[in-house]
Formats: sequence, C-alpha cells, structure tokens
Amino acid sequence: MTTVDTRDRTVEHTDRGPLSRDEMAGIVARDIPPGSFVNLGIGQPTKVADFLPADSGVVLHTENGMLGMGPAATGDDIDPDLTNAGKIPVTELPGASYFHHADSFAMMRGGHLDVCVLGAFQVSGAGDLANWHTGAPDAIPAVGGAMDLAIGAKQVLVMMTLFAKDGTPKLVPGCTYPLTGLGCVDRVYTDVAVFRVGAQGVTVLETFGISYDDLAARLDVPLRRLED
Repeated sequence: MTTVDTRDRTVEHTDRGPLSRDEMAGIVARDIPPGSFVNLGIGQPTKVADFLPADSGVVLHTENGMLGMGPAATGDDIDPDLTNAGKIPVTELPGASYFHHADSFAMMRGGHLDVCVLGAFQVSGAGDLANWHTGAPDAIPAVGGAMDLAIGAKQVLVMMTLFAKDGTPKLVPGCTYPLTGLGCVDRVYTDVAVFRVGAQGVTVLETFGISYDDLAARLDVPLRRLED
C-alpha cells in the first residue's frame, strides 16, 4: 500500500496554519491508504489513531505486541494492561490480537507493515532519518524499534515540527545527529508543510500558513514545486 499523489500542483494554504498536532495527525491519517497495516511511533504519531475513519480498514500494529489497536482510551475505557508502545492507554477493535514481542519485531523486520509513522530530530533531503539520539552528552538514547520500522516498513512517514525551538530547520541537507536509517523516509509531515523526500530531492506538496517562496527562504535544502 503506497500513498499516491493525486494532486498535480503544490497547494499553498496561506490562510491556514501553522497546524496543531491534532491537525497534523489528521493530515497524516488522510493520506494513509485504506486497508494498510500501520505502525504509529511513540510521541506525536500516536495521535494519528484518533483520526482514522472507522471504515478505513487500516489495521494498527504496536511493537509491544498488538494488532488491531483502536483510538486512545479515555474514562471508563482505560485498561492499565492495554497500552501502546508509548504506554498510552488504548482501545482494541473487533478482531484484535496479542502476541510475543519477538513476533511483533518479526512482523516489522519481515516487511509485513505497509506504513509506519515516526517522529524525528532530523530528516535529510535524501530521506535519511535521525530520531533516536541528539548526540548531546546528557541525552538519553531511545532507539526502541525505530531502526526496524524504518527499514522494514514499505513506506516511512515522518511527523514533526519543521523548526526546532531555536529556529533551526529539522529538514536538512545532511543529518548531523546519529542516523536511524539511510534513504528510508518517503514523506515528511510538519506544522507548516508536507514534503516528499528521497533520491530525487525535496518536493513541497502542501504548505500551511506560509507561502512556498517564504518556506524556501527559510530552508537550506533546495525545494521544488509538485508541478516542476
């Protein structure tokens, strides 16, 4: 299951954005093909589960051993024994199943997942991913299953803010943080734009609250419009 671009021009939503985390999750959910087997990474990506249509046929996988995960659990639906990999209480959908951690990683490494959605510290224009360590001496490494997902999933989507707290871009010519995977990212979903990345360079699919020209002026990677 591969996300296909149905638009033929870059869309600039200058009257809408930057996007909130919920809005970003909704955009990601919109682009996941119906019937896909999908893993949602820890952090922002877990929100995508709340925006998948009930009739989408998307089956969510968690690396801690569950297939058929539903949206986040609230109130009386919370079961402390039923969580995703980020330890967030979740619901289960009809037909949900549970299995050993090793079986879960075999699914990830064996190419059985159509899509994974991961967070990131940096993504390069060529699709390299850095999301497990900033390299700072006091940082706590947290690779989890990211390397397995980045290489094992058929399509890798990244969900992150485009700029760090100090204003530096996270979409970069080359990653300076320790790498998770090389050339593995297909799309990057951010609060101000959606990008397609890879060997052919960086294509802007949509912008939110910023024009294409202003976006290009703030990034060090060459950009192109979809119509180019």
